[in-house]
Amino acid sequence: MRAASELARQVMVGIDVAKLKLDVALKLPNGKWRTKVVANTAPGCEELRAWLLKHGVSCAHVCMEATGVYWEPVATDLADHGFAVSVVNPAQIKAYAGACGVRTKTDAVDAKVIAEFCAAQNPAVWQPLSRSVRRLRALVDRRDALMDLRLQESNRLEVAQTDAVRTSIEQVIAHLDEQIKQIERQIAQDIEDDPTLRQQRDLLDTIPALGDKTIPAILSHYGGELRFEKTRQAIAFAGLDTRRNESGTSVKGKPRLSKKGNSAIRGRLYMPAVVAMTRTPWGKAFSERLSAAGKPKMLILGALMRKLLAIAYGVLKSGKPFNPALHA
Repeated sequence: MRAASELARQVMVGIDVAKLKLDVALKLPNGKWRTKVVANTAPGCEELRAWLLKHGVSCAHVCMEATGVYWEPVATDLADHGFAVSVVNPAQIKAYAGACGVRTKTDAVDAKVIAEFCAAQNPAVWQPLSRSVRRLRALVDRRDALMDLRLQESNRLEVAQTDAVRTSIEQVIAHLDEQIKQIERQIAQDIEDDPTLRQQRDLLDTIPALGDKTIPAILSHYGGELRFEKTRQAIAFAGLDTRRNESGTSVKGKPRLSKKGNSAIRGRLYMPAVVAMTRTPWGKAFSERLSAAGKPKMLILGALMRKLLAIAYGVLKSGKPFNPALHA
């Protein structure tokens, strides 16, 4: 993660991100503020860039909170157009506002606080995914959405009351199956056509428990140029890091997954963790060791999900195939 350039740091932009709109606060080098509200859409991003250019800003350090998935389109758009973009944890902004004594909370005020935080803290610059990885993620997300629809129709088929309804559902399922096959062929072709993704796929394929569904999903978030310097950062991105609640001698909360990260990644690692626990020597040894320590099954599965992601990112970072001797 690189720091913003000195030129970009001369102008600060804070964006309060919501599902439908973006509240923008522009702090000019002379200390004056300019504000703007645009739609959180592609035309809205274009309008935002035009507004910044109107104020003579073609290079700036833009900061925003990681609000669900709503921040990513505008962050990607601005990064693609040469802006230094930082995406920070909302808890950091909240703590900074409290430390500065900010008592009013509106979207416009929040945008200014974010810009002030950016000026004071100079957060690391966010690195967007490559276009090929973005395309892969879109395909993987579409495949998963189609599979969810198929599951819903399969559930309806089980309780269908008439032949006409049953026939209709079967036709929809057949159509969904064909669509899923087309998407999966496209996913495989996109990975094959990209030398980096193809090499990374082959590395991940050496890890037992990761299959044809999971590998593209991991690549859609971690593939291409690696964005995280440390494996623990990749784990935290998925919300698989451990949250502890301990204080003094009286508060001894049980460690839990923080779940403050991408829920889609966690969902896609659940079944591979089950497979690792039941069908791989290293996974069995890992789970038996935790079980002997009195850990419950769901905690063991969470630990295996974290372990699998750590192994996967370690393999991508080292460029070396999975070595079971390291995890015996």
